[in-house]
Amino acid sequence: MTLAMDKLAWAASDRPAARHIAIIMDGNGRWAAERGLPRAEGHRQGVESVRRTVEASLELGVTHLTLFSFSSENWARPKQEINDLFGLLRRFVRRDLADLHKNGVKIRVIGTRVGLAADLLRLIDDAIELTKDNTALNLTIAFNYGARDEIARAARRIAEDVASGVIAPAEVTPERLGTYLDTADLPDPDLLIRTSGELRLSNFLLWQLAYSEFVFIDAYWPDFSREQLEAAIAEYQRRSRRFGGTSARSTA
Repeated sequence: MTLAMDKLAWAASDRPAARHIAIIMDGNGRWAAERGLPRAEGHRQGVESVRRTVEASLELGVTHLTLFSFSSENWARPKQEINDLFGLLRRFVRRDLADLHKNGVKIRVIGTRVGLAADLLRLIDDAIELTKDNTALNLTIAFNYGARDEIARAARRIAEDVASGVIAPAEVTPERLGTYLDTADLPDPDLLIRTSGELRLSNFLLWQLAYSEFVFIDAYWPDFSREQLEAAIAEYQRRSRRFGGTSARSTA
C-alpha cells in the first residue's frame, strides 16, 4: 500500500490517530560501533534520522512529536562525546531552524538549563521565540531532561505554593500536579516508540506515559525510517486503549 493510500485509509477509518508521538532515540553509539566508526558519526547520522522523522510527522498529520535527545544522566558520558552532542544540537538549530519555521514547526525544549553553555541557551531561546506561533507540528526536545528530576521540581513548586497559601493541600490532585510539569500545556503522548531493541523507559516522561501505548523497534535510531514510523502508528491503531476502564473504541 502506498503512503498516499495509507493516509487515505487512516483518514477514512474510525481508528484513533496517534496525534502525540514520543520517541526514545536509542542506539547511535552501537550503530557506529558495529560499523567501526566513532560514536560521533552515530550521533551525526542520528540527526539525519531526526530530520526524516520530523518531515514524515508533518506529512502524516502528527501534531505533537517529543524526542528524548539528552538525558540528565548523560553527563556521565565521556566529555568529548558530550561536546559532540552539544555541537550537533547547535548545528541542527543553525542549519534547520529556517526550514522548520517555514514548515510551521513550533519548537520547545523541556528539561533543566543547569550546566548548559550561555550560547547554547541563546540558540534555544531564539528558536523557541521564532517559532512560538507555529501550529503545524509541536516539536518538543527533551534536552538535559530526566523525569524524576522533572517531578521533583514540580513537587518543590507545589510545596512552595502550599506554604505560601496559593493553593490548599487538598487541591493537590493529579490534574493539578500535571500543571507544574515541563509539559503542562501538552497532551500526554498517545504512542511511545523506542529504538535499538531496549525495553525500558530510561527516566523519560514517567508521569505523562501512564496510559500511552508502547512500540519497541529493534533498529538503531540512525536506521529509523519513515516506514517504521508508519508501522508503529499502524500498530497503535490496532490496539484498544482502556485507560483503566472500558475500551476507548471497538476493535475490528
